[in-house]
Amino acid sequence: MLALPIEHAVANAIANGCATGTQRHCSLRNARVSQAMIATTGKPRSPRRAVDGVVLLDKPLGLSSNAALQQVKRLYRAEKVGHTGTLDPLATGLLPLCFGATTKFSQVSLESDKAYRATLKLGVTTTTADAEGEILRECVVGVTRGQIESVCQTFTGARHQVPPMHSALKHEGKALYEYARVGVEIARAPRSVTIHAIDVITWQNDVLVIDVRCSKGTYIRKLADELGQALGCGAYLGALRRTGCGPLRLEAAHTLESLVALGEDERDALLIPTDTLLADWPEIRLNEEDAGRFLSGLRRRLAAVDSPRVRVYGPRGERPGEVFLGSGHVKAGELISTRLLSPLEVQRAVQGRSVLTSL
Repeated sequence: MLALPIEHAVANAIANGCATGTQRHCSLRNARVSQAMIATTGKPRSPRRAVDGVVLLDKPLGLSSNAALQQVKRLYRAEKVGHTGTLDPLATGLLPLCFGATTKFSQVSLESDKAYRATLKLGVTTTTADAEGEILRECVVGVTRGQIESVCQTFTGARHQVPPMHSALKHEGKALYEYARVGVEIARAPRSVTIHAIDVITWQNDVLVIDVRCSKGTYIRKLADELGQALGCGAYLGALRRTGCGPLRLEAAHTLESLVALGEDERDALLIPTDTLLADWPEIRLNEEDAGRFLSGLRRRLAAVDSPRVRVYGPRGERPGEVFLGSGHVKAGELISTRLLSPLEVQRAVQGRSVLTSL
């Protein structure tokens, strides 16, 4: 059972018709969808289900982020899924997918720092700053590894970057690359980004491999072009692989092929907790009474230093461990909620029917 104050919050939600209404809505919707599928295909569609947690996907080359998301959504028969920032079709690597209640916290991952492994071809400049563009200029490469490392260091720190035309950035409802394909140039305002580090991994036969740690919104394609200009020989981005997103790492990701090969229970076991997205935030643990009040949106006074972001936990009642309640911030000794799980979502987590907490 949940601790009493949280039980009251769940009971109130049910008394107000939240739980019954949601269940009724989902049942009617699933029935309508199933009937439509039978009518159009002759085959009943598998019913959607409530799934909470995060799947770390290793996105393959050539597939858009949304196409990858839709495939995984179908595999899990999930009602609700969202990703935490797109990867270009020509990029591969870490794409965190948030299910159900976890979508409330997807912005955390979207705003977090990113890590990439980029492969640059030096001595060639193209119209798109990647291998798909037309060659504009070719040049003999006469730089050393030491010179490359020195130039890379000059790009670290805060800087302004003009988004490339061949990007998914929107202008009047259309992606910039759509304008670029028909030869239309759109004025773009510089953006503030931060390059935390650029490490040279390998340098051989005019091919440079670097690891980049940067803030959100950094265009590695643009960085490759700028590095080539600074080296005096030009360069384009030959390959890009995202290796990190906040505290999440590519090593823990799964390919689409591996997910397809698993049964449903095995796939469910790969879901990681919602609070993993906030793993590098300070944590606050509340007692039973304060947990119930926090879950209701009330401020709580506590002995904690001010912090712009914290993850908050409460007791599981008679069950061991603690349950994730949501995020907040501490100001002048008060814990103020930022984003909360609903009482029913907390109830599912306590009963072991979702993956919301790692504690």
